[in-house]
Amino acid sequence: MNISVDVISDVICPWCYIGKRRLDKAIAAAEVQVSVQWHPFQLNPQMPKKGISRKEYRTRKFGSWERSRELDAKVVAVGEAEGIHFAFDKIERTPNTADAHRLIWFADLHGCQETVVEALFRVYFTEGRDFGNRETLVDVGAEAGLDRNAVETMLDSNEGLDIITAARELSQKNGFNSVPYFIINHEIALSGAQDSEVFVEAFQNAQ
Repeated sequence: MNISVDVISDVICPWCYIGKRRLDKAIAAAEVQVSVQWHPFQLNPQMPKKGISRKEYRTRKFGSWERSRELDAKVVAVGEAEGIHFAFDKIERTPNTADAHRLIWFADLHGCQETVVEALFRVYFTEGRDFGNRETLVDVGAEAGLDRNAVETMLDSNEGLDIITAARELSQKNGFNSVPYFIINHEIALSGAQDSEVFVEAFQNAQ
């Protein structure tokens, strides 16, 4: 039996990266075939096109830079346990994620969505590269096997914007406003970066 997992996430969210890693572990341990589909969710839909300083954004969101650094430290500790080496000190900007989500959609059309999602998380959270930057997105796409010119053409168009709108309607339908959010076989919903054991149990219950 094939298990489907719909993942609603934002590539700006470190807990979505942690949730992905735990889901990956569960899939590796599962005795069934699991297919994953990624759907967009913008935590900051009003973010300027070019993004803003991460320090400015986080200070505004959490009240102080010190508080932001405390929260980052907790994420770093959890990430290390999952094999993710968060490097928040390398990140200078908080980007708008619309084009990154469009690249994920485009990658799905060409059979490399999983690779692109993983790469976007990696380049931002461990390499500190700004995927609000067009060249970064083109590089990610090309490294995943997409044609550079095709990626550039897509980014120059409005393709994929309707997918973001449809995903927003999906989140409203399911009554959630935070990510990551996982829907297994269209019936079992899991909110947050669950432990891998929770995913394995959900796979078993979905059979």
